[in-house]
This record gives sequence, structure tokens and C-alpha cells, in this order.
Amino acid sequence: MPMDRVEYGQWFEGVRSFVWDTLSRYVEDIERTERAPVRELIPLFARHRLWGCLVPEDYGGLGLTVAQYVPVLIELSKLHAGLRGFLHAHNSTSVLLKWGTEEQKRCYLPGVAAGEIQLAFALTEPNAGTGVDIKTTARREGEHYVLNGQKHLISNCDVADYITVVCYTDRSKGRDGISVLLLPKDAPGFAWQPNRPTMGCKGFTHGRLTFTDCRVPCENLIGGVEGRGIVHALTSLEESRVFIASTSLGTAERAFELSLQYAKKRVTFGKPIAEREGVRGYLAEMAIDIHALRNMLADAIDKIDRGLPVPAEAAMCKLFGAEAVCRVTERALLVHGGVGYTSAFPIEQLYRDARINLLEEGTPTIQKTVIARTFLDGATLGPYPWEQA
Repeated sequence: MPMDRVEYGQWFEGVRSFVWDTLSRYVEDIERTERAPVRELIPLFARHRLWGCLVPEDYGGLGLTVAQYVPVLIELSKLHAGLRGFLHAHNSTSVLLKWGTEEQKRCYLPGVAAGEIQLAFALTEPNAGTGVDIKTTARREGEHYVLNGQKHLISNCDVADYITVVCYTDRSKGRDGISVLLLPKDAPGFAWQPNRPTMGCKGFTHGRLTFTDCRVPCENLIGGVEGRGIVHALTSLEESRVFIASTSLGTAERAFELSLQYAKKRVTFGKPIAEREGVRGYLAEMAIDIHALRNMLADAIDKIDRGLPVPAEAAMCKLFGAEAVCRVTERALLVHGGVGYTSAFPIEQLYRDARINLLEEGTPTIQKTVIARTFLDGATLGPYPWEQA
């Protein structure tokens, strides 16, 4: 059962204090060094049970609903994308949670919830598109799969103890030949190296993974059945895309809040710039994007928590949210003027951080493909929300 309102409110206030009173002290060093002290941060997150937000109570987690978890991502996104990404990458590897066998869940999820086991998800490849275009393969030899291929831009690969790897176990079957393996980080034949530094999202490692005759125990086949990997990956991406849209909302809200404050404070030609028609136009446009994104997210979150599939809704939220946060942070920069382009103000960091949301969990073109395909396959927009009240 999810937390009741009072218990959740108390817990979340503790999380909010943790974000602004504790984590905020790390941001300057992370931005300067482009490294986060992840081993120091893991137990700090664990004290607030953040690693097990979505893990059911039966396995040692909090068992939060998506509606209860999303505010955590929003709050972290207001502070720093790298710190948000650190938590998101771990909590978004829901392939194990949703599709693992009972034995796999009992084995791994208590450690996941405690932060003792860190997870990563490996889908994207350097020389292939997403999904059925992947090249990584695994052939069965006795009690092991022999994994070969590469992945890149894989989040959390530096600290992950296990990586869920999407691969072909039988290429002749096309999409029905894709499976997911839970790769132990210490598996022979596995190596990784960091990708080049990123524009934003500092301190959060993205890496290139190489599998060379890498042996993975057959018992680590997620769900225990070959050929379900594309379903496992796509359904997990639905939820994760909503999480990325939530991070877009958090960054956008913070940029808007800072812009309102600055517009009231900054005086030119004898009056605050908040009285300038142009600045008011920027603020209005920012508010429109934020309001629209909030309502799109509310719809998708409600459907997920009711157990409904949301392929189009998740892709629409992710796409609109990513484009909206880019517009909002751009207007925030314009409101702040030249000083917003310096590191003296958080706007410069938020502007860079926002751009990763265009790419995480699929580019805009992928989201448009998913949306169009869903409706071409027979989905409808459904009744008006006010007709359901």
C-alpha cells in the first residue's frame, strides 16, 4: 500500500530539506570539477530511502505511486540535473521490477531499495538506432549467455553493480528475438570507459560499454524467458519518459521562479524590468508552457497509477516537456540578460541542464514516431477530461 497523505507529507518534507540543505552544498564543486562524490552521496540518499521509492514494501522499498515519486524528481531538477540523473537512472531501471521473476526480485530488490545495489540500463548503441536496430547479441552456451557488442551514453555505469542489457538472443526472430540480461559489473569480458564531458548534467557519468565474449549466467535472463526484451524495454521507457517530463517541469519551474524574482528586483531607467512589456511577454510565455506541461503530466501519471498503458501520452509528455523547458530556460536567460550567461546566476546551469532532456529516453523524432504509430494503430484521444468528472 502507498503511504497515506500524512506520512507521505512528512517524508517528502524531509526529502525537500535534504535537497536544499544538504545536496545544494555539492553543486558548486560538481560544476567546477565535473565530478560528483557518488560513493559519499549513496548513503545520504539511502537515509531518506530514495533508492527504493518505487520498490514495493514487500521487497524493502517505499512502494510509492508514480504521483508520489514525481515530486522528488521535480525537486531535484530544480537544484541540479546531475543529482537528479543519479537517482533517476537507478529508479528508472524498472525492467527488473516489472518483469523479473519472483526469484530475481527477492534476490536483488532489497539491495536495490537499500542502495547497496546500484543499477543501470543499457539500450543505446554507438552504431545503431534504438530498439530492433541494436547490434548487441548474446548466444547461449550451457549455463551462460555469451554477450558481444557495445552500448554508449549509458548512465550510472560507473557505480552500477548490475546493468540491464538489451540484446538479441535470436536475431532470426526480429523483434521477438530481443531479450534483457542482468549483467554483473564484474563479469569477465566487460569493460567501460567514460564518454566525453557533457554540456550540462555535470558529475553524472555516461559511459561506453564493451562486451567481448562476456559471460552472463542464464539465471540472469530477465523474466526467465527469451524474446520478451522489446516489450520489457518499451513499457519501461513509457514510465521513464514521464519521469523525464517531470524533470523538465522542475527545471522550468525553477527558471520561472528565479526570473520572476529577478524581474522585480532589476531596475533600469528608474523602474523594475517587470514593468517592461517585453519582459512580461517572456514571463507569460514561460507560465503557459509550465501550466500546459503540468496538466499533460497529471493525465499521464494518473493513467500509469491506474495501470493503463501510456505509449502516446508518455511520448507527448516527454517531447513537449523537453521543448518547453528549452523555451523556458531560453526566456529566463533573456530576462536575466548578460548576467544570466555567467555562473554567478543559476540560470546558466539550468539552461545547460535542460538540453539533456531533449535526448534522454529518445530524441524528438523517436517520440513523434511513437505518437504517430500509436494513433495509426487505432488509439484515440479519448473523451474530454471534463466529461469524465
